Amino acid sequence: MIKNIRSFKKDLKYTIMSTISRRIFNKKLSQAMAGTTLLAGMPLACGMDSNKPVEKLGVALVGLGSYSKGQLAPGLLNATDCYLAGIVTGTAAKEKQWMQEYAIPKENVYNYENFDEIATNDAIDIVYVVLPNSMHADFCIRAAKAGKHVICEKPMAVSVLECDAIIEACTEAGVKLSVGYRMQSDPYTQEIKRLVREKSDGDVYYVSSDAAYLSLGNPDQWRLNKKLSGGGALLNMGVYAIQSSIYGTGMNPISVSAQEFSTRPEYFKDTDETITAQMQFPSGAVGNLFTSHNANANRLLVSFEHGWVELNPCHSYAALAGRTSDGKEIKFPPQSQQMQQMDDFAKHIKTGSVNMAPGEMGKRDMIICEAIYQSIKEGGKTIPLDLGSMGIVS
Repeated sequence: MIKNIRSFKKDLKYTIMSTISRRIFNKKLSQAMAGTTLLAGMPLACGMDSNKPVEKLGVALVGLGSYSKGQLAPGLLNATDCYLAGIVTGTAAKEKQWMQEYAIPKENVYNYENFDEIATNDAIDIVYVVLPNSMHADFCIRAAKAGKHVICEKPMAVSVLECDAIIEACTEAGVKLSVGYRMQSDPYTQEIKRLVREKSDGDVYYVSSDAAYLSLGNPDQWRLNKKLSGGGALLNMGVYAIQSSIYGTGMNPISVSAQEFSTRPEYFKDTDETITAQMQFPSGAVGNLFTSHNANANRLLVSFEHGWVELNPCHSYAALAGRTSDGKEIKFPPQSQQMQQMDDFAKHIKTGSVNMAPGEMGKRDMIICEAIYQSIKEGGKTIPLDLGSMGIVS
C-alpha cells in the first residue's frame, strides 16, 4: 500500500524529469525576460511561431482512443482559444493517420517512451491526458514536470492519494490543472446552477441523479479491468451523477451510504456493475444516486420547496433537454461540450478567468467515490464527509 505522496512518486520514478524541468525553466525564464521589451512593441502575430494560430494555445492529446477521435479532436477544430497541436500515441498507424487528417507536423508527434521530450516543444501549451484511469497520475505528473498545463480526463485518478500527487506536481511546476468535466461548461449545467442559486422556487429539498449505460459484447475492454480502470460504473459514469447531485443542490454532501449489486456477474467479473447511493447535505436536503454499466439512465431531477426542474437527457454528448414544473422548456443551441470545456480552460490560462473544473473538484469527487466504496464494504454504513466548499465552482 502507498504510504504517502513522496514515496508514491518515487516508486513510479516520477523524479526522472526534475533535472530537465529546472533546465527548461531557467531557459524559458531567460528567454522571456530578454523578449519582453521586444514583444511590447510588436503585433501579437509577429511575436509567435508562424505555424501556430494567433492567440490560440496548442493542445496535445495523450491517447488517441474513441473519445479523442470522436469528441476532442473535432471539438478542437472549432475552438476559438486552443487548437490540436500534437499527439501522443503508441500506435504507428495512428501517427500517420492523425498527421494527415489534422496537419500535425512530425516534430509534434510523440510516443509514450519519448513523451518527456515534449518539454522542449513551445508549440504545445496544454497536455490532455486521455488514457486509462490508472495511467492518469503518471502522465499528468510528467506533463507538469515538462512545464505544460494539464487537462486530466475524468475520473482524475484511481485514488485520493494520486489526486494529491497530481495537484502537488502542477503546483510545484507552476502550471494550471483541470479535470475533463465537460458538463461544467455546458449551458444546461449553468442554468441549473442559476436556478439553485437564485432560489426562485425556494430551497432544494431533494435531488436525484442517474448516469448509466448498457455495456454489451466486450468483457475484455479496459473499463472492465480494475487494474486499468480502478473501478467500474462508479468511476466511469458515477462521477457524472456525483457532479450533478452537487450542482443540483449547490453544496457538497456531508455523508453518503451506498449499495452495490450485479445481475450479470459473468460479464462484470472485476468491476462494479450497479451502485446506488444516498447523500445528505448541510441544508437538510437529501439525494439519491444511481449508476450502472447495465442500464440506460441519464437524468437529473432537482426538487425545490415550490417546484422542480429536470434535465433529461442530462449527461449526453448531444443536445440536452430540460423542463420546469411550471411548463417552461430549457433549451440552448447545440454546441460541442468538449470544445466549450477546452476553450474555457484556455481562457483560464490566458486571462485568469474561472477554472470551471479545477483539480480540487476531481479530488473531491474521488473522496466521495472512496466513501461510497467504503460504505458498500461495510454493509451500507453511513460514511461522514467533511468537504466544506471543496471543488464548488459557482
